Amino acid sequence: MTDAAAGPGPQAVADAVLAHPSVLRLDGGPFGSIASYLPGHRVQGVRLADPVEIAVVLRLGRPFAVVADEVADRVRAVLGDDTLAVDVTVADVGAGGSVAP
Repeated sequence: MTDAAAGPGPQAVADAVLAHPSVLRLDGGPFGSIASYLPGHRVQGVRLADPVEIAVVLRLGRPFAVVADEVADRVRAVLGDDTLAVDVTVADVGAGGSVAP
């Protein structure tokens, strides 16, 4: 797994996930349990473990399974491991504008 000294960390993963047009925001899950703790703050919605856990709030408009696969692919690309297990949880949905198919 990666850490701050060895490569991309949770903030880089969060940035890549948030750049997806169907992702409205990251979500910490129940009790804020999906998070990574860094000095002075935490990154909600990203837990770098085995498997990597991501929790998102999605924009309506595209199939959730497709978006979850795309999010997982972004995470693998940032972390540099295309075999990495990534669990993506759709915690909620919202209407944040239209999304192209």
